[in-house]
Amino acid sequence: MPETVTLSHTASLARLGYALSDDTRARILLTLREAPAFPSDLADALGVSRQKLSNHMTCLRGCGLVEGVKDGRHTWYRLSDPHIASALSDLVKLALVVDPDCCTGDGCTCA
Repeated sequence: MPETVTLSHTASLARLGYALSDDTRARILLTLREAPAFPSDLADALGVSRQKLSNHMTCLRGCGLVEGVKDGRHTWYRLSDPHIASALSDLVKLALVVDPDCCTGDGCTCA
């Protein structure tokens, strides 16, 4: 019997979709899929400013996708649920055929 889809399921998928709609947030999630990290290390690895990273981390925390763990005076970040790592791994395996006239760096214009 298939699982019942609830409003919380669709809201969770919408939050994940929103998070993945930005290249930097997607790269953060993919990096955290590999291992937890300190913000300064994430910023350096991704080549973004610490302020930009902070803004994206605020979004990802608000979406419930990452969590901060206090370590003395510092905080490191990890994915909030191990299922997120599995979902991301499955998503990167997808092979999509994209209409280059539809979805550009400025967003989808198909609608």
